[in-house]
Amino acid sequence: MRFAGMSFFGRMATRFAAVFFPPHKARPDLAFMNTKGYISAKAIIYHHDLRLGANVFLDDRVVVFQREDAGPIELGDRVFIYRDTILETGHGGYLKIANDSSIHPRCQLNAYMSPITIGSGVMIAPNCAFYSYDHGIAPDLPIRKQPLQSRGGIIIDDESWIGFGVIVLNGVRIGKGAVIGAGSVVTRDVPDYAIAAGVPAKVLKMRKDVDEQAGVSLNDLRR
Repeated sequence: MRFAGMSFFGRMATRFAAVFFPPHKARPDLAFMNTKGYISAKAIIYHHDLRLGANVFLDDRVVVFQREDAGPIELGDRVFIYRDTILETGHGGYLKIANDSSIHPRCQLNAYMSPITIGSGVMIAPNCAFYSYDHGIAPDLPIRKQPLQSRGGIIIDDESWIGFGVIVLNGVRIGKGAVIGAGSVVTRDVPDYAIAAGVPAKVLKMRKDVDEQAGVSLNDLRR
């Protein structure tokens, strides 16, 4: 791992090192053996402005993709991106993920027209999708020919938790320490330390009002 990096030989070094480590969540330990982190030889990097912090982990089949007029993708220190996740920028959008955040398998983050900004210590569960743009729906053109539009960027503030299968649409801020329940569609802002769920997502309670001793779950709050 001391030879790891973005070069061809650096990625071959990570391929060799990975042979001796179990896959998935056992493999991020490799990212701490070199400040350049671990970039799987099976990850697909097609981006001319990828900025990596220290000890970043990019798992097998992660795709980092850039369309025309795209801004950068910036990953802070100790950002972990697990397998089959797609990070994509295009048409004026950019993506920034701050230190110590993790994105679990099969997520899709598309930053077009407006940015996607993810704070530090954020946990994003599998199968989530973030879109900082939308298509027009005017009647005089087919949907596939509609111009892209955006109500603004997506902001996921520090230490928030995004549950399994959540969709976050453009123009939304999810506040610091907020929790979004599995399967939710977030179409409007969620306050700091709120618990929100549903389609569309609505605030169910504030975290300060949850009795931890009672073992309250998101399912309990939905009743």
